[in-house]
Amino acid sequence: MLMFSEEEIFYSVLIFLWIVYFWESYLSSRQKYLAKTVTEVPAELEKVLDQETFTKARLYSLDKSTFGFWSGIYHQVESTVILCVGALPFVWKLAGRINGHFGYGAEYEILQSITFILIFLLYSTITSLPWSLYHTFVLEEKHGFNKQTLPFFIKDTIKKMFVGMALSLPIVSLLIYIIKIGGDYFFIYAWGFMLAVSLFLITIYADFIAPLFDKFTPLPDGELRTKIEQLAASIEFPLTKLYVVEGSKRSAHSNAYFYGFFKNKRIVLYDTLIEDYSPEKEEEKTESKEEKEVTEEPESEEKPAEEKPKKKTGCNTEEILAVLAHELGHWKLNHVLKNFFISQLNLFLCFMVFAMLSKKVVIYRAFGFDTEPTLIGLMIIFQFIFQPYHEVLGFLMIIYSRHCEFQADFFAKSLRHAKELKSALIKLNKDNLGFPVTDWLYSMFNFSHPPLLERMKALEKTD
Repeated sequence: MLMFSEEEIFYSVLIFLWIVYFWESYLSSRQKYLAKTVTEVPAELEKVLDQETFTKARLYSLDKSTFGFWSGIYHQVESTVILCVGALPFVWKLAGRINGHFGYGAEYEILQSITFILIFLLYSTITSLPWSLYHTFVLEEKHGFNKQTLPFFIKDTIKKMFVGMALSLPIVSLLIYIIKIGGDYFFIYAWGFMLAVSLFLITIYADFIAPLFDKFTPLPDGELRTKIEQLAASIEFPLTKLYVVEGSKRSAHSNAYFYGFFKNKRIVLYDTLIEDYSPEKEEEKTESKEEKEVTEEPESEEKPAEEKPKKKTGCNTEEILAVLAHELGHWKLNHVLKNFFISQLNLFLCFMVFAMLSKKVVIYRAFGFDTEPTLIGLMIIFQFIFQPYHEVLGFLMIIYSRHCEFQADFFAKSLRHAKELKSALIKLNKDNLGFPVTDWLYSMFNFSHPPLLERMKALEKTD
């Protein structure tokens, strides 16, 4: 880095940011072109999708692409302006003046770092709000996915902001402290601290953080629960709890996942994944007959109007088992553990390189700083200097992720769930309005999961 001047470092970062932006825009334009021009269901998809669903998926893809174009160019221009006008050093000095007003000088670097983060958090929340509102209440609403009300959205946004601050500020403060007192080998202690934080957050997230935003209820006894438990037992998956998350109050999109360490595994199903699932039905079973008569009789004539027939969504029991067989395949094949190991190895290497670069004053001067704050060093080096490395690593991880997805599909196939998995993939693609015609280059750089047709063809292959 000493070989480069301040101007060379700054403009190299700026040019690379725009190269990445133009490359991603080019890839998106290729995919958008397909969504514009392919208006009829291709021959190979005729048995998979009807024309009505295909058209809806195509229009949804076009709207998402248009939204992505405008939001992308806005954020790119915003980032460029922030760097060029020296907003980062300005806000850092502003944070120092705010702290100084309360009697805390420059020696309180951690406090100044917290104030700096809070200012940018407030700014980003305000500037991103119009985009979030449009995405939720215009784009997603238009295509039938949004289930949120405006009060719910506002409450959710505020809650996310406060939970984010409650978690991130202590972590950042301790990380800065460790880096400042760690000596020449602080990168080892910093990595060890972040490893402990990762394990801690993984442990508490599902039990203490996720329930702050969504309602989790045990999956009721019945055929689905019994068969899931049998599936878990058949591959020795240490299932301890089985939940349904009320994702339908937020969105019509569906999902399923598992979490937990060692012998304490839990499975979570989105209620939108389960065909005809209604938590209200479970609550109604506990009501007395007298209460039902009082509440139902006056509305008996209106009920049919409220419950007009609509297209079924979600998967049946066998298809959910196939989806879970795929997810459990990731566990059986140690994909989760391997991904965690790769992420930690990457973090260790980044901290090690950061330890060398953070001492180069020229890096701070390139971005307009006349001091070398630890937080600013972390921001500049991890976000800007490492970006070429992150782009390459991200591409390699997409390739690896697709490989893992195929392996998990084959695992489900080995459990005799291939037919049901194909059916589930088709249903989920329809329910989520996924546009199944993909540009190969766009897919290669953006899809961590293989496209629908590729997965189906792979599942149809004989062993």
